[in-house]
Amino acid sequence: MSFFDTARDIRLEDGHMLRASLQRVDGEWQDAEINLNDHIGNENGRFCWDSNGFSESSEGIWCSIEGTGPVCVLRGRLRNADGELCECDLNLSERLGNNDGNFQWGK
Repeated sequence: MSFFDTARDIRLEDGHMLRASLQRVDGEWQDAEINLNDHIGNENGRFCWDSNGFSESSEGIWCSIEGTGPVCVLRGRLRNADGELCECDLNLSERLGNNDGNFQWGK
């Protein structure tokens, strides 16, 4: 199950801080946040898992809720080795979960 299924008010702040209200096991909601810079990097103009600091070489980063799932997708432009900005996206629902009202990063 994606974290999105038990989340509301999902928003990205400062291009790397994902914040939302996540539902706990008891049904209550609590505010949660995760610094995506701690888990996602830039590999030659593409988002890459299990790295860090993507926002240091990015512009126009945002999150959108998409698809029939739906899923939460990180989108934006990252600089490649030549300094060019490349459009890229990453499905956060592949690695991000809700552990009793807290974001949990997994593989």
